[in-house]
Amino acid sequence: MLRTSATRVLDARDLDEARALVRRDHVSDVFVASRLDAGGLDPWRLGAEVWGYGERGRLESLCYSGANLVPVQAHGEAVRAFAERARRQGRRCSSIVGPAGAVEELWQLLKPHWGWARDVRARQPVMAIDEDPSVESDTGVRLVQPHELDLLLPACVSMFTEEVGVSPLAGDGGALYRARVEELIALHRAWARVEGGRVVFKAEIGATTAEVCQVQGVWVDPTLRGRGLGTRGTAAVVEQARATIAPVVSLYVNDFNAAARRAYEKVGFAQVGTFASVLF
Repeated sequence: MLRTSATRVLDARDLDEARALVRRDHVSDVFVASRLDAGGLDPWRLGAEVWGYGERGRLESLCYSGANLVPVQAHGEAVRAFAERARRQGRRCSSIVGPAGAVEELWQLLKPHWGWARDVRARQPVMAIDEDPSVESDTGVRLVQPHELDLLLPACVSMFTEEVGVSPLAGDGGALYRARVEELIALHRAWARVEGGRVVFKAEIGATTAEVCQVQGVWVDPTLRGRGLGTRGTAAVVEQARATIAPVVSLYVNDFNAAARRAYEKVGFAQVGTFASVLF
């Protein structure tokens, strides 16, 4: 591996160059782009460091190192340099996520030192849509209101536990997770269909830039699956997000989730890349 001197922690002087780098691929790099737009490169505001590979003025790659380890435009020597820095630092993240090739190489280099991973999802299609949905949307899907936090939260917990394999209530009793859901509601990025006082479909928008927003947390009540609620609900979120947030809506999905992939394809999403995730 390369010495850690091959990488450096980026600072405010690198911000314009870092922002230009993450916009080479608006869709794949929307998470890091959104974080830079919101917090710049100040580690205190980001809750993370951003490592750069390449001299100032010739930045080639970067890696977001926070709760997630996220490589951006990273390959070859850059991946090896980021892996060496991560190895020396020790694991602080709960996942490695990003373009499949870079994540796979990072994990192969880190695995002998970091050891066991709870799950490795090697192929996660990245999908995007930049036009009206191909199916009729569910007019009953609407923005969740601030007073409905406790109505939405159980569905969010169910989705997270089913998708990630652990409960978001562990550790701090769910305080941080609750605060994040509350924040998304306040930002007008949480949608749901409510029937009989319960959420039967819900989804949120997580990362956002002026160009792209990313759907997350799509969930349908397990007792109502297979009836098209997810397809029509996602179409409604796409319509409303394109009208109010960004012209391109993206998401990524596990390749083994055939039902979800079919639903997104019906809506009009097309695959534009492939992610991988290593979960700890």
